[in-house]
Amino acid sequence: MLRPMRRALLSVSDKTGLVELARELSDKYGVQLFATGGTHAALLAAGLPVRDVTDLTHFPEILDGRVKTLHPAVFAGLLAKRDNREHMLTLARSGLLELDLVVCNVYPFEHVLAKGGITEEQLIENIDIGGPCMIRAAAKNFSAVSVLVDPNNYWQLLQELQANNGQTRLEARRRMAAAAFARIAEYDKAIHDYFNPTGGSGELASTTLAATFMPIFEKVRPLRHGENSHQQAMFYREIPKPEHSCIANAEILHGKEVSYNNILDMDSAVNLVREFTEPAAAVIKHNNPCGAATAGSLAQAFSLAWDADPLSAFGGVLAFNRKIDPQTATAVMSGERFVECIVAPDFDPAALEALKSWKKNVRILKTGALVGRSPGLDFRRVDGGLLVQARDQGADDLTKWQPVTAKRPTSAEYEALWFAWLVCKHVKSNAIVLGAAPEAGAYTTVGVGAGQMSRVESMTIAIRKAGARSQGSVLASDAFFPFPDNVELAAAAGVVAIVQPGGSVKDAESIAACDKHRIAMLFTGVRHFRH
Repeated sequence: MLRPMRRALLSVSDKTGLVELARELSDKYGVQLFATGGTHAALLAAGLPVRDVTDLTHFPEILDGRVKTLHPAVFAGLLAKRDNREHMLTLARSGLLELDLVVCNVYPFEHVLAKGGITEEQLIENIDIGGPCMIRAAAKNFSAVSVLVDPNNYWQLLQELQANNGQTRLEARRRMAAAAFARIAEYDKAIHDYFNPTGGSGELASTTLAATFMPIFEKVRPLRHGENSHQQAMFYREIPKPEHSCIANAEILHGKEVSYNNILDMDSAVNLVREFTEPAAAVIKHNNPCGAATAGSLAQAFSLAWDADPLSAFGGVLAFNRKIDPQTATAVMSGERFVECIVAPDFDPAALEALKSWKKNVRILKTGALVGRSPGLDFRRVDGGLLVQARDQGADDLTKWQPVTAKRPTSAEYEALWFAWLVCKHVKSNAIVLGAAPEAGAYTTVGVGAGQMSRVESMTIAIRKAGARSQGSVLASDAFFPFPDNVELAAAAGVVAIVQPGGSVKDAESIAACDKHRIAMLFTGVRHFRH
């Protein structure tokens, strides 16, 4: 149903595009303009014929501007059903006017909060009351009223009016209403989160998470498919938009549409390589690293990571913690390699062009600098509920590792154990990682055992994948050894040092087995289950 636009009420904090919108409404379509406070002053200064909102309400702003639009003249004009005879008679008897458009962006609560250095009283004054009420009223009555909450969308209304001779279609008003309700939900969540902090330091005590947990997400893009081709899927990003570099903020530079599994694997890959300050590369398949490495150059790190398990790496996702240079691109493109995605902080222009030419379908994504670990909470859907936890970070401290065997690791073995331990965090439990230092300053996985119901099975898989490379390797286990059979397998494979959390009732037996085989073992006191 087409509706004419005769009167508009404008009340904005962000005045971007305000004058241009108002001028078009007034000059081209003859819309009568009403505005509040600073919006009214800005439009007057631009020479536009605008009336103050008090000309609608016949009541002054009071309480330092806390009350200015909260009046029946405003809300009756927005909420009256145009096809309801009694509603329209009520407006006429009361001398009230129909309002056909609300343009309102609310007080900048989120922006003021993010700035910091303000008092709570100042922040409270940036909690908008009248604005959200007007927006909700206009959106509720979308059958007749249009509402705009974002300056970036002003052009859509003007396009709609131009296409329909100064009128708006029902489907356009409905779309604007949906955007309005989404904005108010986002705004209310920001205020809710301020009053109910969720332990931003990473500590998630029962007292810091609100009784009602209200995450809000915005659509980023539809995905090629879900876990399987018959499942539809969508990718959403947290609101407010994360400020750190991550897959949710990544820019797609090349390749075919990403899938659900691509997103999962790229997220795992990025979170692994961001653990390291040295040039690092990882190859991820089904959320587990086939290989990971650090080295003096990114190209060398990639070659080590791929060669750790080239059979499993086929069809995997590549991640890097540095800008991809031409040398690294050449290393990626060498041989008969097939990869689904390549994700890195940035790409040298020549490297990017080479990779685009190499495979037309390979997905190439740019994250921006991967500085530090990802903040925030982890949550996972279960049937009928949601699990929420602090991220697994900040617990590792090499200085607190406890040597528990007669043999102590060498300094080189300590470095290799630290590398294997950080990779192990990103392997599905039960997790075993065999690591090695093929040359000074370079570290790589040589065998990874992941996701087995028995730890000894993960151990067997890691050793099998390593083959002869297990000789002289170090081993990381994400949780304690329940039995000394794990040590016996490691000894037979030639492992020289082990790091594990400790805490088993049979720790003494595992320590004795290490001493028997002259293997150094360290306890971290921290485990890294990843289910």
